[in-house]
Amino acid sequence: MHAVLTIIGVGWAIFWIAWLVAAFTAKASRARGGRLTFVRIALLVVALSLIRANWGSGGSGGGGLRAGSDPVLAGIGLALWAAGLAVAVWARLYIGRNWGMPMTRRKEPELVTTGPYRLIRHPIYAGILLAMAGTALATTLFGLIAVAVIAGFFTFSAIREERFLAGEFPDTFPPYKAKTKMLIPYVL
Repeated sequence: MHAVLTIIGVGWAIFWIAWLVAAFTAKASRARGGRLTFVRIALLVVALSLIRANWGSGGSGGGGLRAGSDPVLAGIGLALWAAGLAVAVWARLYIGRNWGMPMTRRKEPELVTTGPYRLIRHPIYAGILLAMAGTALATTLFGLIAVAVIAGFFTFSAIREERFLAGEFPDTFPPYKAKTKMLIPYVL
Protein backbone atom coordinates (compact mmCIF):
# COMPACT_ATOMS: atom_id res chain seq x y z
CA MET A 1 0.00 0.00 0.00
CA HIS A 2 2.90 2.31 0.66
CA ALA A 3 3.81 2.24 -3.05
CA VAL A 4 0.28 3.31 -4.05
CA LEU A 5 0.33 6.17 -1.56
CA THR A 6 3.75 7.27 -2.78
CA ILE A 7 2.70 7.16 -6.44
CA ILE A 8 -0.43 9.19 -5.74
CA GLY A 9 1.38 11.70 -3.51
CA VAL A 10 4.26 12.28 -5.92
CA GLY A 11 1.85 12.30 -8.86
CA TRP A 12 -0.30 15.01 -7.29
CA ALA A 13 2.80 17.10 -6.51
CA ILE A 14 4.03 16.85 -10.11
CA PHE A 15 0.54 17.57 -11.44
CA TRP A 16 0.04 20.74 -9.37
CA ILE A 17 3.54 22.08 -10.05
CA ALA A 18 3.05 21.57 -13.80
CA TRP A 19 -0.45 23.06 -13.55
CA LEU A 20 0.87 26.20 -11.87
CA VAL A 21 3.70 26.58 -14.39
CA ALA A 22 1.23 26.17 -17.27
CA ALA A 23 -0.91 28.95 -15.78
CA PHE A 24 1.69 31.46 -16.96
CA THR A 25 0.81 30.65 -20.59
CA ALA A 26 -2.88 31.54 -20.22
CA LYS A 27 -4.46 34.59 -21.81
CA ALA A 28 -4.90 37.70 -19.72
CA SER A 29 -8.01 37.83 -17.55
CA ARG A 30 -10.72 40.42 -17.72
CA ALA A 31 -10.94 42.61 -14.65
CA ARG A 32 -13.40 41.16 -12.17
CA GLY A 33 -14.15 41.40 -8.50
CA GLY A 34 -12.22 39.16 -6.15
CA ARG A 35 -15.10 38.49 -3.79
CA LEU A 36 -14.94 34.76 -4.41
CA THR A 37 -11.19 34.53 -3.83
CA PHE A 38 -11.75 33.87 -0.12
CA VAL A 39 -14.19 31.05 -0.94
CA ARG A 40 -11.66 29.45 -3.28
CA ILE A 41 -8.90 29.63 -0.71
CA ALA A 42 -11.19 28.27 2.03
CA LEU A 43 -12.25 25.32 -0.13
CA LEU A 44 -8.65 24.54 -0.97
CA VAL A 45 -7.67 24.65 2.70
CA VAL A 46 -10.57 22.33 3.63
CA ALA A 47 -9.63 19.85 0.92
CA LEU A 48 -5.94 19.87 1.77
CA SER A 49 -6.65 19.61 5.49
CA LEU A 50 -8.90 16.59 5.06
CA ILE A 51 -6.41 14.86 2.81
CA ARG A 52 -3.42 15.72 5.01
CA ALA A 53 -5.17 14.73 8.25
CA ASN A 54 -5.83 11.26 6.91
CA TRP A 55 -2.89 10.75 4.53
CA GLY A 56 -0.36 9.36 6.98
CA SER A 57 -2.76 6.91 8.56
CA GLY A 58 -4.17 5.61 5.27
CA GLY A 59 -1.85 2.61 5.09
CA SER A 60 -1.76 1.81 8.79
CA GLY A 61 -4.92 -0.26 8.93
CA GLY A 62 -7.30 0.39 11.75
CA GLY A 63 -10.44 -0.42 9.77
CA GLY A 64 -13.32 2.03 9.68
CA LEU A 65 -13.04 4.56 6.91
CA ARG A 66 -9.33 4.00 6.34
CA ALA A 67 -9.04 2.65 2.83
CA GLY A 68 -5.26 2.38 2.55
CA SER A 69 -5.08 -1.14 3.98
CA ASP A 70 -7.49 -2.64 1.44
CA PRO A 71 -5.58 -3.65 -1.71
CA VAL A 72 -8.76 -3.73 -3.84
CA LEU A 73 -9.75 -0.16 -2.89
CA ALA A 74 -6.14 0.96 -3.30
CA GLY A 75 -6.01 -0.51 -6.81
CA ILE A 76 -9.36 0.96 -7.82
CA GLY A 77 -8.37 4.28 -6.28
CA LEU A 78 -5.05 4.32 -8.14
CA ALA A 79 -6.80 3.57 -11.45
CA LEU A 80 -9.40 6.32 -10.89
CA TRP A 81 -6.70 8.76 -9.83
CA ALA A 82 -4.65 8.08 -12.98
CA ALA A 83 -7.71 8.28 -15.23
CA GLY A 84 -8.83 11.54 -13.62
CA LEU A 85 -5.47 13.23 -14.00
CA ALA A 86 -5.26 12.00 -17.60
CA VAL A 87 -8.65 13.57 -18.39
CA ALA A 88 -7.68 16.85 -16.70
CA VAL A 89 -4.37 17.06 -18.57
CA TRP A 90 -6.01 16.09 -21.87
CA ALA A 91 -8.61 18.84 -21.37
CA ARG A 92 -5.96 21.38 -20.35
CA LEU A 93 -4.06 20.67 -23.57
CA TYR A 94 -7.21 21.24 -25.64
CA ILE A 95 -8.32 24.41 -23.91
CA GLY A 96 -4.84 25.87 -24.24
CA ARG A 97 -4.45 29.54 -23.42
CA ASN A 98 -8.17 29.87 -22.61
CA TRP A 99 -7.63 27.99 -19.33
CA GLY A 100 -8.02 29.78 -16.03
CA MET A 101 -8.95 29.29 -12.42
CA PRO A 102 -12.65 28.56 -11.80
CA MET A 103 -14.88 31.39 -13.02
CA THR A 104 -11.98 33.24 -14.69
CA ARG A 105 -13.03 35.30 -17.67
CA ARG A 106 -10.39 35.55 -20.36
CA LYS A 107 -9.92 38.37 -22.83
CA GLU A 108 -10.82 37.20 -26.33
CA PRO A 109 -12.16 33.81 -25.23
CA GLU A 110 -12.66 30.92 -27.63
CA LEU A 111 -15.30 28.22 -27.33
CA VAL A 112 -13.45 24.89 -27.30
CA THR A 113 -15.64 21.96 -28.39
CA THR A 114 -13.04 19.39 -29.45
CA GLY A 115 -11.15 16.67 -27.58
CA PRO A 116 -12.76 15.92 -24.24
CA TYR A 117 -14.94 19.02 -24.65
CA ARG A 118 -16.95 17.22 -27.33
CA LEU A 119 -18.33 14.94 -24.58
CA ILE A 120 -18.51 17.19 -21.52
CA ARG A 121 -18.35 20.93 -21.02
CA HIS A 122 -16.06 20.87 -17.95
CA PRO A 123 -13.62 17.96 -18.33
CA ILE A 124 -10.93 19.58 -16.15
CA TYR A 125 -13.34 19.73 -13.22
CA ALA A 126 -14.50 16.18 -13.95
CA GLY A 127 -10.93 14.88 -14.16
CA ILE A 128 -9.82 16.52 -10.93
CA LEU A 129 -12.92 15.22 -9.12
CA LEU A 130 -12.29 11.70 -10.42
CA ALA A 131 -8.64 11.89 -9.34
CA MET A 132 -9.66 13.16 -5.90
CA ALA A 133 -12.22 10.34 -5.54
CA GLY A 134 -9.52 7.85 -6.50
CA THR A 135 -7.18 9.37 -3.93
CA ALA A 136 -9.87 9.04 -1.26
CA LEU A 137 -10.53 5.40 -2.14
CA ALA A 138 -6.82 4.61 -1.99
CA THR A 139 -6.14 6.48 1.25
CA THR A 140 -9.14 7.27 3.40
CA LEU A 141 -12.83 7.46 2.69
CA PHE A 142 -12.96 10.66 4.76
CA GLY A 143 -11.45 12.24 1.65
CA LEU A 144 -14.82 11.79 -0.04
CA ILE A 145 -16.02 14.68 2.14
CA ALA A 146 -13.47 16.92 0.41
CA VAL A 147 -14.56 15.54 -2.96
CA ALA A 148 -18.19 16.43 -2.19
CA VAL A 149 -17.24 19.97 -1.11
CA ILE A 150 -15.08 20.54 -4.18
CA ALA A 151 -17.77 19.02 -6.43
CA GLY A 152 -20.24 21.59 -5.10
CA PHE A 153 -17.78 24.39 -5.77
CA PHE A 154 -16.99 23.10 -9.27
CA THR A 155 -20.70 22.81 -10.09
CA PHE A 156 -21.26 26.39 -8.91
CA SER A 157 -18.25 27.53 -10.95
CA ALA A 158 -19.45 25.65 -14.04
CA ILE A 159 -22.89 27.26 -13.87
CA ARG A 160 -21.36 30.74 -13.60
CA GLU A 161 -18.91 30.04 -16.42
CA GLU A 162 -21.74 28.81 -18.64
CA ARG A 163 -23.70 32.02 -18.11
CA PHE A 164 -20.63 33.94 -19.28
CA LEU A 165 -20.15 31.63 -22.30
CA ALA A 166 -23.82 31.95 -23.26
CA GLY A 167 -23.38 35.71 -23.37
CA GLU A 168 -20.09 35.57 -25.27
CA PHE A 169 -21.22 32.94 -27.78
CA PRO A 170 -25.00 33.34 -28.14
CA ASP A 171 -25.12 31.49 -31.47
CA THR A 172 -22.76 28.59 -30.73
CA PHE A 173 -22.87 27.88 -26.98
CA PRO A 174 -26.58 26.94 -26.64
CA PRO A 175 -26.40 24.16 -29.30
CA TYR A 176 -23.11 22.94 -27.80
CA LYS A 177 -24.66 22.89 -24.34
CA ALA A 178 -27.69 20.98 -25.65
CA LYS A 179 -25.57 18.17 -27.06
CA THR A 180 -23.09 17.75 -24.16
CA LYS A 181 -23.25 17.07 -20.43
CA MET A 182 -21.71 19.25 -17.74
CA LEU A 183 -19.43 16.78 -15.91
CA ILE A 184 -20.19 13.12 -16.70
CA PRO A 185 -20.52 12.00 -20.33
CA TYR A 186 -24.08 10.92 -21.22
CA VAL A 187 -25.22 11.35 -17.57
CA LEU A 188 -24.80 14.77 -15.91
